[in-house]
Amino acid sequence: MMDKGYRRPYLRSNFMENQPESTKNIHQSDMDVANLPNTLTMLRMAAVPVVVACLFQKEVFWDWVAGWLFVAASLTDYLDGYYARKLGISTIFGKLMDPLADKFLVIAALVMLQELGRIHPVVVMLLICREVGITTLRALASAERLEVPSSAGGKWKTAVQMTGLPFMMAQEGWFGLPLYQIGYGLLLISLVISMWSAKDYVVDFFKAVRARRIHIKATKATKKKPKEPTQ
Repeated sequence: MMDKGYRRPYLRSNFMENQPESTKNIHQSDMDVANLPNTLTMLRMAAVPVVVACLFQKEVFWDWVAGWLFVAASLTDYLDGYYARKLGISTIFGKLMDPLADKFLVIAALVMLQELGRIHPVVVMLLICREVGITTLRALASAERLEVPSSAGGKWKTAVQMTGLPFMMAQEGWFGLPLYQIGYGLLLISLVISMWSAKDYVVDFFKAVRARRIHIKATKATKKKPKEPTQ
């Protein structure tokens, strides 16, 4: 039980200590896989090789098909979260595969567009290194019994990326709109947001770890303090 006098000094950060989840609104076991949110996540995962195959054709028609498939897959990212909240479903599979499906979809698209000469390699390297870094930080946070919820910056980064990438896939102008230029501009904006949000993650993580360890040390010192003899 937490001491009544303890106040978390990192409450305003993006991190919070792991606590047992309430099962009040969860109607299914957290080990279940067969449910609507997880099905949508698996559809997003299945779309990754199809998008890659379409881009490998290097034809305008298949570029458009890849772009629309990417848009459809991106929409499942919103829908699986929406239905998970609405139906009160929280599963281990969903917690693992939902962020992985997003990363696989985006990274596969970035690599293919770089292969097609539509993105500078440095941009791709920075975006992928950021994702690897944050994934590693989440693993370290878990070892420290801390949870890393998605920040507002991370959500904006994902939204901007998933808007810009299909424009770059289509490439050809549409009703006079320079889709490729718009997409590249959005991707560069997402790069700035990515770097900024990564900085916030790292700073908040170390603040959270320091605060938690100070609390643990104080708690141990309190337990070891001898009780005063009663008169």
